[in-house]
Amino acid sequence: MPSGLIFFTGFPGFIGRRVVRGLLERNPDARVAALVEPKQADAANRATAELDASRIEILPGDISQRGLGLEPAVLDRLRGEMTHAYHLAAIYNLAVPLDLAERVNVEGTGNVVALCASCTRLERLHYVSTAYVAGDRRGVVYEHELVCGQGFKNHYESTKFQAELWVREWMHRVPTTVYRPAIVVGDSRTGETQKFDGPYYMLRVIARSARQHVPIPQFGASDAPFNVVPVDFVVDALLSAADEKRTAGETLHLVDPEPVTAKDVLTELARAYADREPSFRIPPAVVETSMRLPAVRAAFGGAPRESIRYLNHSVRFDTRRAEELLPPRCPRFEEYVDPIVRFFRDHEDDPGFAPSS
Repeated sequence: MPSGLIFFTGFPGFIGRRVVRGLLERNPDARVAALVEPKQADAANRATAELDASRIEILPGDISQRGLGLEPAVLDRLRGEMTHAYHLAAIYNLAVPLDLAERVNVEGTGNVVALCASCTRLERLHYVSTAYVAGDRRGVVYEHELVCGQGFKNHYESTKFQAELWVREWMHRVPTTVYRPAIVVGDSRTGETQKFDGPYYMLRVIARSARQHVPIPQFGASDAPFNVVPVDFVVDALLSAADEKRTAGETLHLVDPEPVTAKDVLTELARAYADREPSFRIPPAVVETSMRLPAVRAAFGGAPRESIRYLNHSVRFDTRRAEELLPPRCPRFEEYVDPIVRFFRDHEDDPGFAPSS
């Protein structure tokens, strides 16, 4: 388990906060230096107080700037003390504009890698990519693959692809583990999540249909795998990989090796929320095209048009290296759908869980 000074981006995000908690709990000698945007400082300070303020240092900065917006003296101290780095910060919005995605996802990653390359004691960079660097590929995608002539469904995918290229180019100097999670949902035990986006748009459609006493539509392709994983599985995998020296230099798919289909995800959610199943089908291509209209978007819970394409994309992710090197088993969706729905039901009208626009 990492000891010494751990540099961290993506705190106090939902995944980041849980990883920091795990790092501190597992190693009493570890200290965390978290790079935080000034606008996130208050939230970061609250999270720090809840965890262990004596062992977490908040560094106000900007990932998109060379030198990360830090003072030269702070950078020099990090270069001499950092033993591990966790890079989770990114723009995850599927509708993100290209210039913003490039600035944060690509240039920000390059700036973190540059810092790591200049460190004298660095043992490992843990970089969180995404399974969707595979872009529009179909069939089976393997962990060792990256550049396969693929196109991309949105700027999030393309810039995460560019960022992973950058990370891989520096692996000869910066020992790195790359993690590619699928679509992350709430905790498999409590259902807790930070925002109701991604698959939660399905729940918004189900809830709207239930309130209006109208049939629930099925709009996922019947045979397209829809790969979702609970946040605790991703966090446990990140923490386990830190203990496993063999994961250095590896790329690991943190996905469900036996994903349910988009149709089955919506069916399971409808059963758990409304105690009934979808009763008619709308082809995903029709939904995607018609979502240019604001009224249609509203009917689908405000989902961005870009998200619908994931319901009609036939791709599977091989997990042989992750299964060989990491102990966590990804729970099946039906094993945790009830807590996911229960948490949504308890908070669906809370504006604090509304997705970012």
